[in-house]
Amino acid sequence: MKKNFAAMAMAAGMALSLAACSSGSSATTAADTKGAESSAAAQSSGAGTDAKGDVMIGLSMNTQTNPFFVSVQQGVKDAAERYGIEIVATDAQDDPATQAKDIENLIAMKPAAIIVDTCDSDAIIPSIEACNEAGIPVFTMDRRANGGDVVAHIGYDAVKSGAMAADYLAKALGEKGKIVELQGIMGSNVAQDRHQGFTEEIKKYPEMKVVQSEVANFDRSTAMSVMENILSANPEIDGLYAANDEMALGAVEAIEAAGRLDEITIIGCDCIDDTIDAMKEGKIEASISEPPYGLGVSILEAAHGYLAGDKVSKTVILGNRVLEAADADGYDSKREVEIVSQE
Repeated sequence: MKKNFAAMAMAAGMALSLAACSSGSSATTAADTKGAESSAAAQSSGAGTDAKGDVMIGLSMNTQTNPFFVSVQQGVKDAAERYGIEIVATDAQDDPATQAKDIENLIAMKPAAIIVDTCDSDAIIPSIEACNEAGIPVFTMDRRANGGDVVAHIGYDAVKSGAMAADYLAKALGEKGKIVELQGIMGSNVAQDRHQGFTEEIKKYPEMKVVQSEVANFDRSTAMSVMENILSANPEIDGLYAANDEMALGAVEAIEAAGRLDEITIIGCDCIDDTIDAMKEGKIEASISEPPYGLGVSILEAAHGYLAGDKVSKTVILGNRVLEAADADGYDSKREVEIVSQE
């Protein structure tokens, strides 16, 4: 049977300050760095400006079918609006070849900068290098690029995310049980790192056995189909770790249809709105909170600061934490994010 435990309380109300930061500095709020809001928009000539002198930034999104990335894009756009920055966004539909073409088209528009959320960490390298050759600064978020020159990357610690999921299941199941893992798009560093973190951490619990680990590509319908097969092959499953919430929600459909929802403790990752609803309904026990909206705001703030002449950190890691169903009612998916490390 499923077991519920009280949520771990963690402070998470701190916003980003990305300008002039260095390794080891403490997190500060956006209100502390409101100066020079019009600096980037004041550029009246050159790449990335229109006839009115407004700055244009290209945004190459990996997908807009996943609610997490829809919220990321909205965060970018809302932050850009505050500075009078125009955003030209593209949707690669999780296809690296499409994303390469998208970035090629964005380069032709001569934006002031390009922000990228990659489909594939290796496949994106030629596109990053093309931006470099064109003299366009590049910023990445969530998923890293494994090559090319990037001004700044902002994301969450995916290894930690996987490890927290393993620890949660171990605690919820009394450190004994049969576990299933659903992995994401393995060409992305996020999927690789979450799998690594989960795999390494679960080994610390000798009686926690991963009976099956399958790729479901961060996709809800794929996860439902994969989970149906897993349920058929495994009459006893105590816990499920899905490396994102879309897969967790797809798996829930299969588990519920099989009449086994009360048998399996489920943790996802991202805390999207549909998952919060499922947690309130008692269908999912927990998820790793990695606010997408705040991620989008953060990367735009970094790009704006850089274009205004500020020094920005090369790598910024944002705080993530376990959110349990007991605390779902009070969860704000647009909450301000916290910097836990920067360099």
